Amino acid sequence: MDVGLLSPVRAGTAVEAAVGDAAWVQAMLDAEAALARAQARCGTVPAAAASAITAAARAERLDVRRLALAARETANPVVALIGALTEVVAAEAPGAVEYVHRGSTSQDVFDTGAMLVSARALRLIVADLRTVAEALTGLAGAHRDTVMAGRTLATQAVPTTFGLKAAGWRQGVLDSVERLERIAADGLPVSLGGAAGTLAGYAQYAGADADDEAVAGDLVAAFADETGLAVPRLPWHALRTPVADLGAALAHTAGALGKIAADVLVLARTEIGEVTEPGGAGRGASSAMPHKRNPVLATMIRSAALQVPALAGVLAQCLSTEDERSAGVWHTEWQPLRECLRLTGGAARTAVELVCGLTVHPERMRANLRATGGRIASERAAAALTPVLGRRAARELLT
Repeated sequence: MDVGLLSPVRAGTAVEAAVGDAAWVQAMLDAEAALARAQARCGTVPAAAASAITAAARAERLDVRRLALAARETANPVVALIGALTEVVAAEAPGAVEYVHRGSTSQDVFDTGAMLVSARALRLIVADLRTVAEALTGLAGAHRDTVMAGRTLATQAVPTTFGLKAAGWRQGVLDSVERLERIAADGLPVSLGGAAGTLAGYAQYAGADADDEAVAGDLVAAFADETGLAVPRLPWHALRTPVADLGAALAHTAGALGKIAADVLVLARTEIGEVTEPGGAGRGASSAMPHKRNPVLATMIRSAALQVPALAGVLAQCLSTEDERSAGVWHTEWQPLRECLRLTGGAARTAVELVCGLTVHPERMRANLRATGGRIASERAAAALTPVLGRRAARELLT
């Protein structure tokens, strides 16, 4: 029902679909199916049952809105999801019904689904960031000698080059890529703990003669292998580091893209005119002023950059959780995590368009360098005069 009307930065992007309600339901179903297959590998679920559960675990076969409404009765969507999945399995493979969600708990399914959604979103985000970095490499090389005014505290400081500015943008993006890839590689674990993080339910179904420790280790490893996620050191129902770390990396990424946007917004001002966003039919139009062409790409990126750190702060607050499962703290993570993913993903996709189509105006940069009548070079003049007059006298003279 949320189609992005109030969040144009992510509307229509691939990441929006990757983290939408249907995608989240599918990820939780994927977790259920992967768990059944892992249990089959460990010998606690028949292979035929695992296959039947996997075949039934398709989001398009469920009513997502119905699941959302039912979640009001249980405070999470997994209970209704399991009921709906069980109905589908019962209709197609009645003998597999008893193996749906066997030994599991809602948080195992939801958190594993959240990690799957995050992994899929991160692939999209990182791909866009690499495209941005490649485009910035080209800009930095092409404009390494394009002189412009460096600005500090909103006024001209000393000369710099646009190539150096683009290289700085690039470094921020590459730093974000490194953070996100590190998390994608080993920071998105499966969640497997059972009712209170002891894995007792899984061990119970393995039989009285089974080695509980071996069952737990083998099942977690098989589950991670089936999902493509990492193996956790411990069940993490109440250890929310994976979510907090992901939020922090997304906040860094949004900030790195926000730096590009903030600079473009300054340089695109009418009085400065040193860069121009890529145009298009209707892009940047004003409802009242026909002459306007607003820098809407940078505007959207900046809006995301200002929101994601605040949302990531909510995720960090959720580290302070009580007991083996929280009442309300775990639940608080869900929407902020999704917003962090789709806002950052939307900003990365928008940055591709911005950076790849950015027009640089060296002639305006040269003209703006003359705005102070040469005083922009006072730092160098002071350095040249100091050996002759002394530092203090040179400073006073130039001042």
